[in-house]
Amino acid sequence: MNIMFLVPYPPGRAPSQRFRFEQYLENLTACGYSYQIFPFWDEIAWKILYRSGYHPKKFLYLMKGLFNRLLLLGKLKQADIIFVHRETTPLGLPWMEWVISRLFKKLLVYDFDDAIWMADNNSKNWLIRRLKDYGKVKRICCWSNEVSCGNQFLADYALRFNDNVKVIPTTIDTQFHHVPVDHVNESITIGWTGTQSTLPYLNAVIPIIEKLSFDYEFVLKVICNVKPDFDFPWLQFIPWNLNNEIKDLNSFDIGIMPLPNTTWAQGKCGFKILQYMALEKAAVASAVGVNTEIIEHGESGLLCRNLDDWYYNLQLLITDKELRAKLGKKGRKTVQLKFSKSANREKFLNLFP
Repeated sequence: MNIMFLVPYPPGRAPSQRFRFEQYLENLTACGYSYQIFPFWDEIAWKILYRSGYHPKKFLYLMKGLFNRLLLLGKLKQADIIFVHRETTPLGLPWMEWVISRLFKKLLVYDFDDAIWMADNNSKNWLIRRLKDYGKVKRICCWSNEVSCGNQFLADYALRFNDNVKVIPTTIDTQFHHVPVDHVNESITIGWTGTQSTLPYLNAVIPIIEKLSFDYEFVLKVICNVKPDFDFPWLQFIPWNLNNEIKDLNSFDIGIMPLPNTTWAQGKCGFKILQYMALEKAAVASAVGVNTEIIEHGESGLLCRNLDDWYYNLQLLITDKELRAKLGKKGRKTVQLKFSKSANREKFLNLFP
């Protein structure tokens, strides 16, 4: 059987694609499936998509993506199954999903890992927010044969429109990719990783980290595709690089994931803390959404409900090496048992007949 993956981004770039389905492609091949991946944005567009400016070029690449989607209609007959990650087009109505399910009557598998039926107020692009059709998610759910969601909060929404919904977490390859390596730092290293869309969440705890810096020696490492808009002597910015991703994460002693307590944040799938935990790093996260399901407080990580908790928990881990090691080891076991590629492989493969 031939599977056609219709996705937003080029393969090997976006974390949501890499860890939700791309790492299972070899398993699909082993089971006798063939597949093709058709991104909306190409490699050149990806390089400028989230940079400021470049508006004429972004518009041209938007038009190119829409044109390529129209051309793709002629290839739909070749596919037995269509897998849509998030959406086939970034703006406007879900016309292509309707064509796939209603005109071509193809088996449609729909996958999403954020509360994309809501406007992300964290996004700086007000024009894109206005042009998006946030009602498309419920319609695509209605038209789909199966829906795959990154957590139960997302699944509860999808279940309002489709009875065939599965919770498949964003998973970690703990055997060959996220492998812990001993790393000794001169100073304790607190680390955060993410993209430009989640970087603003880090701002909430910067005052706490700044306060801690008066009494403790440490480094804050930020791995991102854009540089933070704050600068301190103890900040180290590392541009995200696929080839160095695991090496850079292994240089953390403590991994953090601050989140606001909003409905949008309830839809986040906790991928940052899963990465930290898989690499045996002590994880500290806001007690929001799925974070409270991933972390067992005091056993596999630490949860924070307010800024006082952030100060106390970071202070505790900065000064207690044994606790960092204990949380890290239990965290990795948690990921291996519940959130690893091997633990969820069959769930993913069962999406396809």
